[in-house]
Amino acid sequence: MKFYSTNKQSPPVSFKEAAINGQAPDKGLYFPEYIPQLDVAFIKNIETYSNEEIAYRVIAPYVGDEMSEETLRRIVAETVNFPIPLVPVSDTISSLELFHGPTLAFKDIGARFMSRCLREAVGGPGDVTIGGHEKKGEVTVLVATSGDTGGAVANGFYGVEGVNVVILYPSGKVSPVQEKQLTTLGGNVVALEVTGTFDDCQAMVKQAFMDQDLRAARFLTSANSINVARWLPQQFYYFFAYKQWKDKTTPPVLSVPSGNFGNICAGILAMQSGLPVSHFIAACNVNDIVSDYLRTQVLTPKEAVPTLSNAMDVGNPSNFVRILEIFQHQFPALSQHLSSATITDSETSATIKYLLDTFNYLADPHGAVGYLALERYLAAHPDEKGIFLETAHPVKFPDAVEQITGQPLDIPAAVQSIMTLEKKSILLRPEFAALKDFLLQ
Repeated sequence: MKFYSTNKQSPPVSFKEAAINGQAPDKGLYFPEYIPQLDVAFIKNIETYSNEEIAYRVIAPYVGDEMSEETLRRIVAETVNFPIPLVPVSDTISSLELFHGPTLAFKDIGARFMSRCLREAVGGPGDVTIGGHEKKGEVTVLVATSGDTGGAVANGFYGVEGVNVVILYPSGKVSPVQEKQLTTLGGNVVALEVTGTFDDCQAMVKQAFMDQDLRAARFLTSANSINVARWLPQQFYYFFAYKQWKDKTTPPVLSVPSGNFGNICAGILAMQSGLPVSHFIAACNVNDIVSDYLRTQVLTPKEAVPTLSNAMDVGNPSNFVRILEIFQHQFPALSQHLSSATITDSETSATIKYLLDTFNYLADPHGAVGYLALERYLAAHPDEKGIFLETAHPVKFPDAVEQITGQPLDIPAAVQSIMTLEKKSILLRPEFAALKDFLLQ
């Protein structure tokens, strides 16, 4: 399998090269040269397979002969070794709970898979040739986060030999738990607290990959969902959801809380590979650039607005170009499979309270956005049923959730152990020059 740039001005590369490069030299995102088609019998009998076997079959065509089967199976087993349950909420709506991993967020899957792939890639000199030069020295993983990515990447890469991690996050715009997860590990993980927005952080990271001085001085790669090794394994839990879906004759509608659009893009890729899905809903907060696009067919980035569902506060979603690529930039095909909804903070708060009072189900703000978007869609399509993705544990947003519900949250042991640790971050102004100076030092 080769991967080409969505800008189509860079040569195709292997999976391993795409994972180490992060972004293509022409500033495009890597995309598989074809979308593998999974065996119909595999989908029909999916309930008989373990999660490890499902994940291996999904990812193997993308990795190809870049790793041995034994190595890839080990990486997959280490990636999906925690529960991902599909929990009924009402007669027509279920929640796919993606917060049972080590950092209590859906990004654990992608971060764990990528960290282990990168560990294999940097395992020795000469493993990979990038731009005609053999890999040498340590790799620096550079990542921007609006909340959960940072903690998942920090946890996934912590202590990995030959890899340094630099995380940029917007000061004051992540929750206390999220901040502790990405600032307390130390070691090979450094947190840069940027006095700006997530879009500032993301723009700085993108510019770093294009800077010739930095590329000469450091071996840079990204752990955002622009990286194929972070993006592609997010397909796994869509298949796990279908494995647990009882009515196989009626494929589910999937409502995905969407910010940078890597998660829902992975789900759409899974559908194109053969996963039965009735429809996708991009559940957005007021940062609804894609909602505007689906109305106007014009994608216009805008400055992000802070919301309760902070991980979705993205004004220029990087991965939407991959969704366009999946549908070959044909709007009729895209709009047939994808719709969107815009949910305000007041609606998010009301939904959290409604779910608790009515179904005794406690959702985080992102899950609440997903639920309400799905509920509205099903009201107009009463013959269908659906799944919303609960992407983070409510404890990651304690102030908001406790204020809305009027009830204290039970704090998981994993969170209790980090809340007393000292925050270690370096303040950085939202300018690329500041990041470049830091990296060159």
